[in-house]
Amino acid sequence: MNKCTTLLMLLLTVSLWSQQADTLNQTQKMNWFKDAKLGIFIHWGLYAVNGIDESWSFYNGYISHEDYLKQTAGFTAKAYDPEAWVDLIAESGAKYSVITSKHHDGFALWNTRYGNLNAIENSAAKKDVLSPFVKALREHKLKVGIYYSLPDWSYPDYTNFTRDSLRYKITEEPQRWETFLNHYQGQLGELSKQYKPDLWWFDGDWEHNAEEWQATKVKAMLLEDNPQTIINSRLANQGDYATPEQGMPIVRPKDTYWELCMTLNNSWGYQPNDTNYKTTNQVIGIFADVIGNGGNLLLDIGPKSDGSIPEEQESILKDLERWTDKHAEAIYGTRAGIPKEHFYGPSTLNKERNILYLFVKGNPNGEVVVRGLKNKINRIYVVGEGTKLDHQVVGKVYWSQYPGITYIKVPDYVLDEHMTVLALLLDGEVDLYREEGAVIESN
Repeated sequence: MNKCTTLLMLLLTVSLWSQQADTLNQTQKMNWFKDAKLGIFIHWGLYAVNGIDESWSFYNGYISHEDYLKQTAGFTAKAYDPEAWVDLIAESGAKYSVITSKHHDGFALWNTRYGNLNAIENSAAKKDVLSPFVKALREHKLKVGIYYSLPDWSYPDYTNFTRDSLRYKITEEPQRWETFLNHYQGQLGELSKQYKPDLWWFDGDWEHNAEEWQATKVKAMLLEDNPQTIINSRLANQGDYATPEQGMPIVRPKDTYWELCMTLNNSWGYQPNDTNYKTTNQVIGIFADVIGNGGNLLLDIGPKSDGSIPEEQESILKDLERWTDKHAEAIYGTRAGIPKEHFYGPSTLNKERNILYLFVKGNPNGEVVVRGLKNKINRIYVVGEGTKLDHQVVGKVYWSQYPGITYIKVPDYVLDEHMTVLALLLDGEVDLYREEGAVIESN
């Protein structure tokens, strides 16, 4: 073997080791996120004063920018109790929370040195409302997520202003763009150093490309401050996980890590006219579908301008509390369940993949069906209730590999008012019959 060949092999080995180390580091960094399952999103800003669309109301011309900013006089935060917020979040079963530090309108919730459109200098609240919330999250040992909008439609040196009004083009006035880059990256630096968030939730990257945002530079800056921080997919595809919005994916996402963000009604921020709230059953059903497909649910609330949380939203989170607490073992730290053709409903697996959790919607009328399960079932019990259940295997014959159909007897008295969860203790890692089947005749 000559020196060139030896050197090439050495370089390939080092490269392989490096790739394996990067994969291991990424897996370790994402572990808490993968295990957390539930987070609470908070959209709080000027838009809560009039109860209108956040930022988009002036961008789309429904209200003038001048009138939109008049809402600063009504953003009082006089009923704001960050400890009560976090108590509610923790009780709901959420393991992290993400709050809008700044939306597209440019209004900042913390004491930023960049610009004066913030809760301290330019609102009736006259105080930093972000810091006490982050402090309360830390005290409850919940992970801290910071939402930050890349665009700032109110900043005079940002390119875009409204849907039909552009301040300038970068190619024609590059210095103005540099001024904005210093502004937004300066704000990110403040947030990063002051709060050291566990998670960054970016938004608005569609208005410019990765090079214009200097996305690679920004990611490096944030990781330098906190190498373990997680970044969502909306930093021009520089992130760690995907963020589908509002609609539950019909097909299981291919991304290793993903999170569905979803409102409780149809609005992100507080809008009193929007009373189209999802029922507790619907929220729990969507949550079960999400974790059954290997994702997280980021459930949004929109506090009022005084800092109080609408009763309807609080009620749903408290209903969620009872259900998540009862079924914790089937939720946290689990992984995606079995394909829907084996069980017509959501399911999860423990990390060892030898306990299968079935999420049963409604009343199954006496029995639940599992198809193509090759494992022996050692025991079946109702999660959070403890009752041991009987089962019967039908259609399994000695001359066929087909494992038959499993029928689980589920009496009415064990049913949960929202969704029942069954635990199947298997004789080993879950093993499914995935063949199409064939005609087999016995002698």
